[in-house]
Amino acid sequence: MTPPVTTSAPITPLTPTLQRVAQHLATGLTAQEIATQTALSPVTIRQYIRDIRESLHCPPRCKPPVIVHRLFADQQVAPPTADRPAPTLSPDELLLLRAVAEHSDARNIAVAAKLAPADLRAALDQLLADTGAQDTTHLVILAHGWNLLTVKQAHATRSGANQ
Repeated sequence: MTPPVTTSAPITPLTPTLQRVAQHLATGLTAQEIATQTALSPVTIRQYIRDIRESLHCPPRCKPPVIVHRLFADQQVAPPTADRPAPTLSPDELLLLRAVAEHSDARNIAVAAKLAPADLRAALDQLLADTGAQDTTHLVILAHGWNLLTVKQAHATRSGANQ
C-alpha cells in the first residue's frame, strides 16, 4: 500500500472563483456539468479543479470523492444538509465509506477497508444500494450530510488521497 499522504503545510484558502467551483463539486457535479452551468469552458473548469486539488494537497490522480471529502473536512465548503435520515451501516460499511473518502486507488480502498481487492466492487455496490447513493462521490456527500464523516474524524485519520 502506498504510504499515507500527510502534510503539515496549511491548506490554502480558495479564491472566490475556486470557492464557487468547489461548491459545485460538493453537490456532485462533474467538470462538464459545472462548465455548462457556469458558461465557462470545460478546460477552464478542469484547471480550476486542479487548482482546488493542489490547494487541498491532494495528489494528481486524486478522485472526486476524495476531493469532495477534503473540501468538507477542511471546511472549504459548507457541509450538506441531509434530506433523509442516515441509514444504519455496519462497522465494515463505515470502514469502507471512510476508505472511499480517503483513497483514490481501488487497491488502497480495499486494503483500508480490510477487503480482498476482488470483493471491493460487490461491497461498494452493496454500500451504494444501502445508502441510495448514485456513485461514490454522491456517497461521500450524503455521508457528510449524515455526519458519518465528521471533521474531527477526518483530521484524526488524515491519511489523505493515496494514489
